[in-house]
Amino acid sequence: MTAASAPQHLFSDMLSRVRAAAAPLAPGADLARVVVEPPKDPTHGDMATNAAMVLAKEAGKKPRDLAEAIAAVLRNDDKIVKVDVAGPGFINLTLKTAVWGEELCTVLAAGGKYGRSQLGGREKVNVEYVSANPTGPMHVGHCRGAVFGDALANLLAFAGYDVTREYYINDAGAQVDVLARSAYLRYREALGEEIGDVPEGLYPGDYLKPVGAQLAADHGPKLTTMPEAQWLPVVRATAIAMMMEMIRGDLAALNIRFDVYFSERSLIEGSDQVGATIEALRGKDEVYEGRLPPPKGGNLEDWEDREQTLFRSSAFGDDVDRPLKKSDGSYTYFASDIAYHKSKVARGFLNLIDVWGADHGGYIKRMQAAVKAVSAGKATLDVKLVQLVRLLRNGEPVKMSKRAGEFVTLREVVDEVGRDAVRFDMLYRKNDAALDFDLAKVIEASRDNPVFYVQYGHARGASIFRNAREEVPELPAGDAERRAWLAKAPVERLDDAGELSILRRIALYPRLIEAAAAAHEPHRVAFYLYELASEFHAQWTRGKDLPHLRFIIQNDPQTTAARLALVQGIVTVLSSGLALLGVGAPDEMR
Repeated sequence: MTAASAPQHLFSDMLSRVRAAAAPLAPGADLARVVVEPPKDPTHGDMATNAAMVLAKEAGKKPRDLAEAIAAVLRNDDKIVKVDVAGPGFINLTLKTAVWGEELCTVLAAGGKYGRSQLGGREKVNVEYVSANPTGPMHVGHCRGAVFGDALANLLAFAGYDVTREYYINDAGAQVDVLARSAYLRYREALGEEIGDVPEGLYPGDYLKPVGAQLAADHGPKLTTMPEAQWLPVVRATAIAMMMEMIRGDLAALNIRFDVYFSERSLIEGSDQVGATIEALRGKDEVYEGRLPPPKGGNLEDWEDREQTLFRSSAFGDDVDRPLKKSDGSYTYFASDIAYHKSKVARGFLNLIDVWGADHGGYIKRMQAAVKAVSAGKATLDVKLVQLVRLLRNGEPVKMSKRAGEFVTLREVVDEVGRDAVRFDMLYRKNDAALDFDLAKVIEASRDNPVFYVQYGHARGASIFRNAREEVPELPAGDAERRAWLAKAPVERLDDAGELSILRRIALYPRLIEAAAAAHEPHRVAFYLYELASEFHAQWTRGKDLPHLRFIIQNDPQTTAARLALVQGIVTVLSSGLALLGVGAPDEMR
């Protein structure tokens, strides 16, 4: 199903109705600013709109007066039972009870496509994430950015964007030369030499031993007879290739794969795209030779009082202009990053999202300035910062890995607690909030463990279907067949307050998808799923105390069918949301 054929959900339907009511009262006004959303206080109704507030000026009316006029039209709508005007001109809508059952039928018809949006209009979006240096295995710090970026890409694709997932391989900096020297040490070790302790400044982890063994198998002792200038490129190429193979394997353990792996080295070897980018900017007077004044804060550590090549980033919103070449004539990291983002623009991406570690916050302004410059102001760059993860076990910090030498590897964490626990818990916090990841708590079978509680909701729904066949033997087992059968259920029987609350929660899902995609915030999906699962579990518990509220009612197949339709709506949305987060939706909890 394409984004263009996505079914209209309840909030978009009501938005169309509100705009249609407002249009004749505000001729020529920009209706795009009108929104319909859940009210902050649920006692105010089911939906609220800002129509009068944003259209009053163009309509030449006071917001309150325009609100009353719009409300008068909406009171004749066949889906609305009550319209209230509040405060300076907000309009609150209460819908007829039957509307929620109708929306459930929409869910049953759409299945996993429910919530899919045409918000993005197939706009191309480049999401770059992880981009860890190819100097070792992925560690738990990389894990959060990897999961966040992947879930964000899933969310944007579901919301109708044409998404490319990209990994930038930092294979041209000093760190890969350190990697090569570290691997060369392991190569000598593989040849039988006693290397002793790994010298300060080299990578100490055991993960480089296989690289040394591979080099020994490929070259024998030949490399030991060469000067460093000759062996280093050979060792570096093998080490980077093996590190990237390891990183791909680590990411696969989280079910993360990329469309593009882009090499930094490709920017400087051959055609020297970095130099070409600098000269292109110089031609527009956006690069010049000059001196930078001393920093205002008094920190002179990175300041050099010399004539140098500078990007005029202050002209694009940055605080100061930025160096593009070091004192030895080599390019700065920033220069390579400008050329890299220019390549994204050249490949047709004007909507760019980068996921960075929290320690790169000071780099955002200059990179956004660069994107403006290389795209002539046409492209936008949103940088999402991912805060640090503190790894705990029962509240105590986890010790580092011997294999990695200095950190706990991503693979160790996934192997211990499973992919689903890692992914959901990493997404159950906003990306810019610090995260404590407790290896013991994320596998607890309790309400306090969000991934368990949400997955248990899906498993509980599957269990209800299995048990229901005794009462309703004709209930199909397959998802599509069951949805089609339940679409005929008398959903008007869902009139209990708890049932209606769940129906309202389900109906929020498409709007939640659009809001989360627009804000680039996949954690909103995780929060929503927990709330939906909580309402489901609460309603099930009510049925233990009040038998007439149970999902399966003996000798009442019609009410049972209606409630099974509700369960189908719940598991359909839980399954969809979990898939966006890259988390499984089990039919049984083991």
